[in-house]
Amino acid sequence: MSQPGLREVEHEITISAPAAAVYRLIAEVTNWPRIFPPTIYVDHTPTGPDEERIRIWATANGEAKNWTSRRTLDPGALRITFRQEVPAPPVAAMGGTWIIEPLGGGGSRVRLLHDYRAVDDDADSLAWIDEAVDRNSKSELAALKTNVELAHAAEDLTFSFEDTVQINGSAKDVYDFVNEADRWEERLPHVAAVRLAEDTPGLQELEMDTRAKDGSLHTTKSYRVTFPHRKIAYKQTTLPGLMTLHTGYWTFTENEEGVAASSQHTITLNTANIAGILGEQATVEDAREYVRTAVSNNSRATLGHAKAYAENRA
Repeated sequence: MSQPGLREVEHEITISAPAAAVYRLIAEVTNWPRIFPPTIYVDHTPTGPDEERIRIWATANGEAKNWTSRRTLDPGALRITFRQEVPAPPVAAMGGTWIIEPLGGGGSRVRLLHDYRAVDDDADSLAWIDEAVDRNSKSELAALKTNVELAHAAEDLTFSFEDTVQINGSAKDVYDFVNEADRWEERLPHVAAVRLAEDTPGLQELEMDTRAKDGSLHTTKSYRVTFPHRKIAYKQTTLPGLMTLHTGYWTFTENEEGVAASSQHTITLNTANIAGILGEQATVEDAREYVRTAVSNNSRATLGHAKAYAENRA
């Protein structure tokens, strides 16, 4: 029997992939920003055999939220149970279970169960949570289905790279330069306009207009999660035409020479737009090189200005 004020809901989807493969994908939370549209970043810490604590930053109904959950992994039963440790208001409690069931023909059924309560059992808050859980669950399951079924194709279109600059300065100064994105318009020549909001400390919403070499302007929007003074992770939610995914992080690692500042990117190409942007003869490899060069140039420019800023302060 359900407790008063406790909501229990279930969503499911059928996937044309073996249950064990689906389970592994769900279990690997570090890939969630690549798989699930609402997820911005996930940090995880093992707490025991088949148990871990994960901290998730994600959007819900257009708002960025973060929470901490504990997970118990059961690869034998193909189950993962989760419980939010520190829910974000208006959520008072949230938990559930992933259940992956083998089907005939090599497919599987994924069931996603949630149980939750609202703060003070408020009816309006509960309705808000209902909508967020329904929207995110459908989005997550649809993305999971797409990712698993098109895994091979997506692997060919997804690539990662990293640029690193050695700086004779402090990690704090380099971090501050990247963190203070609201000042990039005056500090970075390729940035035409910036809109930065940080309503929750450590969770930023960044919209930016950047200039390409041909003078055209491109608008991007990202959510950023900051870890002073060592890391800033981000996920773009408004993307240039040649991308369907762009996640990454800045890291600031002190060493004997000062600090190694790195910018890492993971990108999935949007093949539907290659011909329209680069011409009918352009290939996937042409698009990969074009995107990598453009993104790397911007990152290295930012790192170069961060280097000058930090070394001048030093």
